Amino acid sequence: MKRFHVHLHVQDLDQSIAFYSRLFAAAPVRVERDYAKWMLDDPRLNFAISTRGAAPGGDHLGFQVDEASELGELKARAQAADMALLDEGATTCCYARSEKHWVTDPQGIAWEHFHTLGDIAVFREADAASGACCAAACC
Repeated sequence: MKRFHVHLHVQDLDQSIAFYSRLFAAAPVRVERDYAKWMLDDPRLNFAISTRGAAPGGDHLGFQVDEASELGELKARAQAADMALLDEGATTCCYARSEKHWVTDPQGIAWEHFHTLGDIAVFREADAASGACCAAACC
């Protein structure tokens, strides 16, 4: 089963956590000094915010899948549609270890397709000191 994913950049993390917690009537499932994430069931949504962007607003959209086979289906669909695809494979980003790939729509909006394999203690293992999120490397 798929879960829609939205990642936004915010200026004030605490203020945004308070707002979205009231909006969703739920506390985030993960909070770090620069990041927060809600995993909602109604609607099925992985909603993340971070202070890592240059300006507030949308960073990327995507689909999180529960099974590796679903990720393969999304990848095959993107390849069949002749979309530019960046296959990151096994990677770390947003405090998680995942298998993922990216496509970009005609307007340049990055879409992340990913299967989360587990949590990690840092935003990204390869460049923990970097301010860039994973979407910056996209297509």
